[in-house]
Amino acid sequence: MTGEHSSKQYDSDLETIRSKVLLMGGLVESHFHDAMSCFRTGNAEQAEIVIQSDLEVNRLEVALDDMCSQLIVKRQPAANDLRTVVATGKVITDLERIGDESTKIARIAKEGQLNRRSIPMFNGHDTVRVLAASVADMLHQALDVFARLDGERAVQLIAQDEIIDNDFRSIMRNLITFMMEDPSTISSALDTLWVAKAIERIADHAKNIAEYTVYIVEGKDIRHSDYVAVKQDQKH
Repeated sequence: MTGEHSSKQYDSDLETIRSKVLLMGGLVESHFHDAMSCFRTGNAEQAEIVIQSDLEVNRLEVALDDMCSQLIVKRQPAANDLRTVVATGKVITDLERIGDESTKIARIAKEGQLNRRSIPMFNGHDTVRVLAASVADMLHQALDVFARLDGERAVQLIAQDEIIDNDFRSIMRNLITFMMEDPSTISSALDTLWVAKAIERIADHAKNIAEYTVYIVEGKDIRHSDYVAVKQDQKH
């Protein structure tokens, strides 16, 4: 009976952590959306709110890390359960870093608004708008596959990262061409390039979350492997 009680308590503690992780996920989703809105409008006051709200994400990271550590110490989970706790801890780290990337975008929006106003023919937001929408969707899906522990959808999501990388490289080439043709746009174009890079990094973290989901479900660490390509080949 003691073992059964301990198992139920572990499940309850883990579910509490997972719920808070998803709450943190919703928070960083909102920060990303708000940061992109600031980059579109150049609203310095809203950008400052996004920057300050990153403190809450950081607090959540510290609290959740502590909860994971306490769960390991108190419940001493066995192999499969320990794998879940460890992977959840890594998801927490990726979410915090997504918050950091959103904060970078908000800082650029706040500090670069004068440049964008002085060069009205260059619209940085339009340059990255489609990329940002794709990555926002990818992040939302990553949180969903983690919540549902959907390994199959996680594999599909990981494959999308290559598309994002290609889109980022295309934006980078276009911005370099723009700066070469019209040096007056360099400052604004560089701001846009840093924003595009931050968006691309958010996609990387979303991919990581999907990889950790596969790790929880299948017990396979697929980072730095061609696991996704093999899976896709098996379907054809």
